[in-house]
Amino acid sequence: MTRMGAPRGRRLPLAALLLCALLPQPDTAGAWKQHAPRLRVAYKDLLKSNSSRLLLSSGDGLGFQALLLDEDRAWLMVGAKNHIFLLHLDHPGREPEKIFWPASREQVEHCRLAGKDVETECANFIRLLQPYNSSHVFACGTGSYQPVCAFVQLGARGKGALMRLVTHSLQSGRGRCPYSPRQPFTALLVDGELYSGTSSDFMGSSAAFFRTWVRGAEQSYIRTEQNQDHWLHEPAFVGAFAIPDTYNPHDDKVYVFFRETALESGQWDRRHIHARVARVCKNDVGGKRSLINRWSTFLKARLVCSIPGPQGTQTHFDQLEDVFLLRTRDPQNPLIFGLFTVSSGVFSGSAVCVYSMAAIRAAFSGPFAHKEGFDYRWVEYKGRVPYPRPGMCPSETYDPLLRSTKDFPDEVISFVRSHQLMWEPVQPQGRQPVLVRVNVPYRLRRLLVHRLETESRHYDVLFLGTDEGKVLKVGLASGTEVINLEEISVSKAPSPILDMKLSPKRQELLVSSTQGLFQLALYRCELYGKTCTDCCLARDPYCTWDGKTCAPHQLTEKRRARCQDVLKPDVLSQCQDTAEGTAVATEKLVFGVEKNSTFLECLARSPQTTIRWLAWRGEGSGLSEIRTGGHFAVLEQGLLIRQLGREDAGTYECQAVERSFSRPLTRYSLRVIQHEAMEVPPYRRSKGVEGPRMDPRALGAPGTSLDTYCNALWHQERQRQKAWHQKWQHRSPESKSGRVRRQPQAL
Repeated sequence: MTRMGAPRGRRLPLAALLLCALLPQPDTAGAWKQHAPRLRVAYKDLLKSNSSRLLLSSGDGLGFQALLLDEDRAWLMVGAKNHIFLLHLDHPGREPEKIFWPASREQVEHCRLAGKDVETECANFIRLLQPYNSSHVFACGTGSYQPVCAFVQLGARGKGALMRLVTHSLQSGRGRCPYSPRQPFTALLVDGELYSGTSSDFMGSSAAFFRTWVRGAEQSYIRTEQNQDHWLHEPAFVGAFAIPDTYNPHDDKVYVFFRETALESGQWDRRHIHARVARVCKNDVGGKRSLINRWSTFLKARLVCSIPGPQGTQTHFDQLEDVFLLRTRDPQNPLIFGLFTVSSGVFSGSAVCVYSMAAIRAAFSGPFAHKEGFDYRWVEYKGRVPYPRPGMCPSETYDPLLRSTKDFPDEVISFVRSHQLMWEPVQPQGRQPVLVRVNVPYRLRRLLVHRLETESRHYDVLFLGTDEGKVLKVGLASGTEVINLEEISVSKAPSPILDMKLSPKRQELLVSSTQGLFQLALYRCELYGKTCTDCCLARDPYCTWDGKTCAPHQLTEKRRARCQDVLKPDVLSQCQDTAEGTAVATEKLVFGVEKNSTFLECLARSPQTTIRWLAWRGEGSGLSEIRTGGHFAVLEQGLLIRQLGREDAGTYECQAVERSFSRPLTRYSLRVIQHEAMEVPPYRRSKGVEGPRMDPRALGAPGTSLDTYCNALWHQERQRQKAWHQKWQHRSPESKSGRVRRQPQAL
């Protein structure tokens, strides 16, 4: 449904979701269109390409869930089970520094007595690593279900890396880090204040969005209201970002993304999940007489990621899994990329939607939602909205008399306490996803976006981590065109991707999973092929044809190579001097027996290539395209001809077609053996009479029988084996193989 108050009949039933996937509407078919990746890189092929390296092995269930990358100082901090590691990316052979930070024996025993697993839960899993300043990192761990935080001190640049735990900074992690190593949460450290969405109790049944001062007293905090489902109802937090609204820092806000069980779905759909975006003002200090130590600017809106269907129905992807903020030249207007999933008994899939800050701000500037009527239904609020508008930050931009949220009138605080939800949802750009994966054997879990700036245009590359240990590399071209580049198996055994960090400066992707921590190059250009055509058709912005090979393109340099236009590749012009467009495939001579089946093999180099068969049959006949029908069957592996006839003799060419460019792959000259040649000749009916010998290449000549051809082949093979045995017998005993059994020496 397009908005909260739309009729329930407008939502597509779950049982019909699969039907919509199979029968998309013409105007939305592009969103559902799925292509195989150009490269499927298996783990062994990844190792051969020398584009992957294991940084840390996940022994003892370390589970690298927190990654913090500093590109300027070329180090990566990793949070694991009872450890914090510091890796020096410029010195791969250097031993990582580490801090051993376990939970106390009393904490582990208390966790065990509570029924938790000692190996997978009762330990200090480091889940939060946030930079505090140039010399300190704020870290938090589960502490065996007693969250704990502390500062990690780093040595100054030039003095060698020094990492130590500042023990006197140990403090409670409640409201900052989850109790469980598996519960979703998010955290953001800004100006010495930690914004965190996490569980707030041992059982994980209560979650809230907090702000705490990492250097202040433990009781200094602000949070969402407790036991109020219309504030938060079973939330799972995904991400948080500080985004300025204006040039006045007093208007700055923090946006938090999460999913929760929606109350507005109605009593018959109580368990439906909605994706949300909420925001709070950074200078929010709570109310004066009400909402003390509670957010007084907290508002939330629904994030919609759906594909329109027939008669106004919508196929929704509501499970928000990950979110990525793509900075642009305007710091007030970044792009928000959201990764969503949906799962039911008949339908499962993932989608990526892109949101503008203008759309998000428009939702928060729109009408509020509230309950009214005899059935207490959620409807648009049409009453008077108090001044200043709820959710607005105290700032001289709007009212110089409002210096703090404690100065808000009581009616504003009362309104905010009961009206957090906005009526209008946030629609994505284009009102549909930019990427959809349905009915695939995996689910997308992690998302990174790398924007490449070229001459007067940009090109976005998505890196998507799956729950089976694969990383998908997908390019977004103009409009809704999706370019599937690679599907990479990161580890030897399938394992969920836990976290990913992108290093544009080093052209690397850092991936953590339950199998270990891996370092991947952003490209494997040589795997696309050895020709200019293969390189350009791949449309990989990290690769270019340098005149000899498909080589990595240095993004810091200007493009001066042949293959430049990733959005609209023109192979004929970009590779015109390589003579690839005029190449002729080598012709192979094959034979087929009349009234039998013949198969002509032709394998495409890429799953994205379409195979086309052309034929010249008989003298004077023109060129014709072979399609599936009659006794012809065009298969993925080649062309199958059933009930071969004499008129099928001729030349067959297999061509690869991609983006209106075609090139020959294989050419066959097919000769048909007449059915009469299958008759047994008279001399074969008498035993002991040896038939004539002939050259097998004479097959197909008039009057040549198949039996004669087979007889000639038999004699050739017999002569070859006889010559091989004679060669073996003339070898000296010293040169014979060690397989010759030796006689034992007498004792």
